[in-house]
Amino acid sequence: MLESDSVTHDSGKADGITEVRRQAALLKTGALQNAILTSAKFSIIATDEKGIIQLFNVGAERMLGYLAAEVVNKINPSDIHDPQEVMARARTLSVELGTTITPGFEALAFKASRGIEDIYELTYICKDGSRFPAIVSITALRDDYGHIIGYLLIGTDNSVRKEVELELNKAMAVAEKANLAKSDFLSSMSHELRTPLSAILGFAQLMESGSPSPTTSQKRSIDQILQAGWYLLELINEILDLALIESGKLSLSVEPISLAEVMHECRDMIEPQAQKRGINVAFPPVDIRYFVQADRTRVKQVLINLLSNAIKYNRAGGTVVVDQISTIPGRIRIRVKDSGAGLTADKLAQLFQPFNRLGQEANGEEGTGIGLVTTKRLVELMGGAIGAESTVGSGSVFWIELNLTAERRVVRGTALSPAAAHRNVQSDAQLRTLLYVEDNPANLMLVEDLIARRSDIRLLTARDGNSGIEIARASRPDVILMDINLPGISGLKALRILAEDPTTAHIPVVALSANAIPRDIQKGLEAGFFRYLTKPIKVNEFMATLDVALEFAKTQSAGARGEKTA
Repeated sequence: MLESDSVTHDSGKADGITEVRRQAALLKTGALQNAILTSAKFSIIATDEKGIIQLFNVGAERMLGYLAAEVVNKINPSDIHDPQEVMARARTLSVELGTTITPGFEALAFKASRGIEDIYELTYICKDGSRFPAIVSITALRDDYGHIIGYLLIGTDNSVRKEVELELNKAMAVAEKANLAKSDFLSSMSHELRTPLSAILGFAQLMESGSPSPTTSQKRSIDQILQAGWYLLELINEILDLALIESGKLSLSVEPISLAEVMHECRDMIEPQAQKRGINVAFPPVDIRYFVQADRTRVKQVLINLLSNAIKYNRAGGTVVVDQISTIPGRIRIRVKDSGAGLTADKLAQLFQPFNRLGQEANGEEGTGIGLVTTKRLVELMGGAIGAESTVGSGSVFWIELNLTAERRVVRGTALSPAAAHRNVQSDAQLRTLLYVEDNPANLMLVEDLIARRSDIRLLTARDGNSGIEIARASRPDVILMDINLPGISGLKALRILAEDPTTAHIPVVALSANAIPRDIQKGLEAGFFRYLTKPIKVNEFMATLDVALEFAKTQSAGARGEKTA
């Protein structure tokens, strides 16, 4: 055989193999296309360039109930969509794209015709009139020159997902309703528990500081009443705090705060308890003035809880040391070290468990077993961490870590200290007027007895919001003390009415309420109360707040007359 014949033979053989492969590929492609077109899980609809249906696959027949022969060359896809939804889509697209789009197939295909990827969700209407939500992807089909020759619509039944979403939304609505009911219950329960406690603790404080002084026997009895009452209040606060945290309803005001200022306030608050038990509390000075991103009130609550425990479970004549160290960049660790008995490894592992007092029930110390749980939740809500280390016989170290911030909170204006305000009020010989709006007889009697000790204040009272407004307009008191839950109109509504009246708008109104849930306090302050005091009344706090309000009223009055205050 000649060489040329050999080459020809080989070439023919190669062409034959290529052709076989091409035919196999075509068969495979055809099989794939056939599998796609006959799929019962997707509706595949192809149209010509005008939108008239040219292909209607098995999936479309199954989903919509039409045979291909009933729709091909007869209708367009918009005819089997919900007409109201198609009209709404046309309006939406007209606004979005800045051009007028007519309802019908143009509303379905407009984006695809402009080369914009488009997947929409509309309702399909079946031959028997039934309906189901569908997710449809629409694409423009083009020839080799880029001209549109038709459109391809691939749809899936979205009913199951819609049903799941509907059930989920229903469940979320039920859960939200339950949470709201729980929050309302907590607020109501707090109010109901605090109202009788207010009378118990208020009158006990009056008796304790009354004249003549109580006898030794009476003093012992009063001390027991006060000790039990304040402990009961602490228990109520801890339970309500934990319930709010667990329900996700506790709101925090996270902002840059000075750690040194918070430490100083905590020291002042804890020293009486430490002195009473003979415990020495030390706060070593810190060279760097740290600022942390946290809720000021809650940081104080956390530190007071740790300090109180360190004192309560310490040995006689023991020590507590509070220091600050930088552990990792961007964080500061505050440690509370005590010289108590310490905890074993198994007890240390049980810390932060609700109602677990780690066997301290037998030592006579009062406690609920939920203070550390609440502390842990609060620290974590502020983005911090908490932990403990302990050695039996040497003591324990409880620590919290908070996030540092370079930002500092700027406080505008100068607030009078309670002591300065008290001096100013006492030096003013003019009789001041206080209006107390309260429907509870015991609370009225308590405040009457408290104000009886102030020769500089004349007390007016009202039993409901409407009467309080009338008396305020007629008497123009210097300060108004307002309960929240009043018959007729609430204290919040009475406050709004007073604020809208030019004759009373300048009068500082102090809330005095058993509604002590944080969201209630925040709501009251946002409504415009000058201060918000909670029941039971703490006599010193009550008097100090009253003095600040009276001084503010004096400044307001002098300002209105164009005078200068000393």
